[in-house]
Amino acid sequence: MAQKYDIVIIGSGPGGYVAAIRAAQLGAQVALVEKDLLGGTCLNWGCIPSKAMAHDAELYRQAVSGEFGLDVDGEFKLNFGRLMQRKQNVVTTLREGIARLMEGHKIAVLQGMGRILAPGLVQVTGAEETSTLETRNILIATGSVPAQLPLPGSDLPGVMTSDGIFELTHLPKSLVVIGAGVIGVEFACIFHALGSQVSVLDNEVFLGATDQQLAKRMRALLSQRGMQIAIGANCQCIERTPEGLLQVRYEWRGKSASAEGEIVLISVGRCPYTEGLGLAEAGVQMDGRAIVVDDHMQTNIPGIYAIGDCVGKYMLAHVASYEGQVAVENMLGRERKMDYRVVPAAIFTMPEIADVGLTEEQAKQAGLAVKVSRFPFAASSRALTMGEPEGQIRMVCEDVGGGRGGRVLGVHIMGPRASDMIAEVALAMQLGATAEYIAHTIHTHPTMPEAMMEAAMAQLDGAIHFQTR
Repeated sequence: MAQKYDIVIIGSGPGGYVAAIRAAQLGAQVALVEKDLLGGTCLNWGCIPSKAMAHDAELYRQAVSGEFGLDVDGEFKLNFGRLMQRKQNVVTTLREGIARLMEGHKIAVLQGMGRILAPGLVQVTGAEETSTLETRNILIATGSVPAQLPLPGSDLPGVMTSDGIFELTHLPKSLVVIGAGVIGVEFACIFHALGSQVSVLDNEVFLGATDQQLAKRMRALLSQRGMQIAIGANCQCIERTPEGLLQVRYEWRGKSASAEGEIVLISVGRCPYTEGLGLAEAGVQMDGRAIVVDDHMQTNIPGIYAIGDCVGKYMLAHVASYEGQVAVENMLGRERKMDYRVVPAAIFTMPEIADVGLTEEQAKQAGLAVKVSRFPFAASSRALTMGEPEGQIRMVCEDVGGGRGGRVLGVHIMGPRASDMIAEVALAMQLGATAEYIAHTIHTHPTMPEAMMEAAMAQLDGAIHFQTR
């Protein structure tokens, strides 16, 4: 006999488990189906472990830079095994925390593969038994998987995706990263900071998802630090050299070239994970591998909703969490539409990059009259005390003239703690605030957000600590 629930959620990543908690808060009986580990890709093989590694890598990079007042007796060594263990400890602690939240909210967690048999009916196939769940609503939150690259030699030992790189037991002396997107460049920064020789190859663009002015600055900075970067590289194959290294052969600027490494990381994006869910049989509309939803996060089939990476819009954990809350509130009778007008994003490179809203180019393409101001972190007292003067803030606002700061349309940051700083302007944009509001808000000294105030002041009569004219 089928177990009955108000909502059955397939997938326990930051979209699924947040949706489960929100639904339980609203009084729903919820079942959460997970084929692997609670927390999904983000917690176990993505956002969290990579940021734990990035933090240790940044500490190590600073410690060995010679810039700070640190003297170490004897040889200063990296303990890669301990770094990876700390990463795993962080993941385990957070996963156990989610399990306690599920228990506290009386959410049934079922281990197994979820498949939609029909609207309102989900089959869960576990290791030992198969069960059927009856429900008023189904939420698909199955996330994404690393995209595959049909490259000869990609099945060789030592060639891996972002999932596999977290299982490394030793620091590779050299690493080739195929893909200069967010994930690839983040890992390139981590391993380069830890001491690996790193090459980055991409056939299109460097950090194409961000403001290209800042992307160019980041690329130049990483090249200055010794990272080998080839954009426009058309990879041909991966081979094993007589010395046991992996060699990536590619064409670049009309010539044959190659890059060698102990490890090759293929990081060419992610694809929605929607296989084996019974979507075609249920009649769910698809766009390729992505599930089509409306602004309530509902599919074309009443009672079946989808959120997160599997809908292929914004592959960001925080967007999935937001979409999950929107979906379950609609399921439970609270009218709420998804609003993508203000979506902040961060890239955990060294230094970080963070964006929200329109770039200068996008604003002009939309026919908007804009004014762009900037403030370099080399003029930030706090950035200098941290030894992190690289980068700048670029603020895009409506040009209203008269020395008044117009409505904020977008902000793009390359610099220390950019991922934290972007929240201030995301809120400002959500409220429809102008640069004048930010400029006339007292900011604590000495802090990084002062730079945001200065960038806003540059929209008016000019920044205080940086002269542009």
